[in-house]
Amino acid sequence: MKPRQGVRLGQELLSLLVSLAFLMPLIWMVLAAFKGQKEVFVGGLLPDTWVWENFVEAWKAAPFAQYLLNSTLISVATTASVLLTSALAAFAFARMTFPGKHALFILTLGTLMIPGDVLLIPNFITIKQFGWVNSYQALIVPFTASAFGIFLLRQAFLRTPVEFEEAAKIDGASTAQFLFRILLPVNAPAVSALGVLTFLASWNALVWPLVATNRDSYRTVQVGLASFSNLEGSNIPVVMAATVIVVLPVLIIYALAQKWFIESAAASGVKG
Repeated sequence: MKPRQGVRLGQELLSLLVSLAFLMPLIWMVLAAFKGQKEVFVGGLLPDTWVWENFVEAWKAAPFAQYLLNSTLISVATTASVLLTSALAAFAFARMTFPGKHALFILTLGTLMIPGDVLLIPNFITIKQFGWVNSYQALIVPFTASAFGIFLLRQAFLRTPVEFEEAAKIDGASTAQFLFRILLPVNAPAVSALGVLTFLASWNALVWPLVATNRDSYRTVQVGLASFSNLEGSNIPVVMAATVIVVLPVLIIYALAQKWFIESAAASGVKG
């Protein structure tokens, strides 16, 4: 074996070991969901008998269908809103000229320094005054804009050659047509990465949905899973089965969009 091949093999083995270290909790969770209650901590890694009934019991013990529907609606609406507002703001900061542009952009970036927990009470008082407690708008409207999204798309728009815009204007395209038909498709990896990150953040949100709702009809999967874990905490396999149900949609979405996500991270230098 040549020295270069040996180094490459060593790098691949190291990558495999690091990947397994990060994946091991997920692998244990999935396998534990198929075990009997007595063999979770005393048996081997693989179940002696695959107990599929854990998933049926978890599904029947709590309204996970309603939780999944709520999370899907809220995550999709939040993602669409963030993509739209971020694209419009990023286009203004990247392609337009107006007084105070740089100050506004710095102010926008400055909001990234504000911890989300600080906004918890002001946001709750606001939605309570609007009468939005226990409503979908309470879970969507406060998160329809993202300073990170504006920054990410602005950097992508700045890298797009100006000649594209000039050619579009010569062909008679309006500013909106250039943005939605040319600029956004050209920067699809950045848009997709922002969409995946926003969807994951919305899907995994726990504190705000817990504060803004107290009815099962509006609660999300994370709040429902937390309540379910408290009720079924002693039955670890059923809790793991419920957790698998909750994380499965996120894993599927990431698997479908991971190519664009990696391309965008590599191009922009953003680490997710």
